Amino acid sequence: MTEILERPTEQAKRQSPVEVRKLGHVVFYVADVERSIKFYTEILNFRVSDVNENGMVFFTTCGDHHTLAIAPAAAGAAAQQSPKGQLGLSHFAMEVGSLDELFEIRKFLKEEGVPITFEGRKGPGCNTGVEFHDPDGYTVELYWKMDQIAPGQPSRPGSQWKRVRSLEDARDNPLPETW
Repeated sequence: MTEILERPTEQAKRQSPVEVRKLGHVVFYVADVERSIKFYTEILNFRVSDVNENGMVFFTTCGDHHTLAIAPAAAGAAAQQSPKGQLGLSHFAMEVGSLDELFEIRKFLKEEGVPITFEGRKGPGCNTGVEFHDPDGYTVELYWKMDQIAPGQPSRPGSQWKRVRSLEDARDNPLPETW
């Protein structure tokens, strides 16, 4: 018989401000980037939207700059594969509604003692986000405002990525609305 977990009776310090709008993207490590590009483009009909300077490949299929991305696994990573032969998850991301929400989420995470591992804007897709780890060590990204790419249109040029390392810098250094 399945045991039903009871909710704690003690109230949390305050209600979480996180309101996920959608699962945004997943990034994982692969042994052979070219083989994976071929699979995701030829079998699953994704298209490559970007490649960064570290060899990460970003794929789109539904308008978001990327819904899937792959990164080359570190040398020797194959020896550390899981029992299913998977190399590992980099992170998964979920979209929130605004930059103001990200500020509130960052404040809440800090109040709850959740260490933030990154905040700001990284590059391809130009989404602003906050990253942290779940209890099992998986990296979670909550982000806002990813570039949208219509079929047949190019992605934003790298010269406009405007990488920043804080939410304040993202707010104070906005991206061009069009490119």
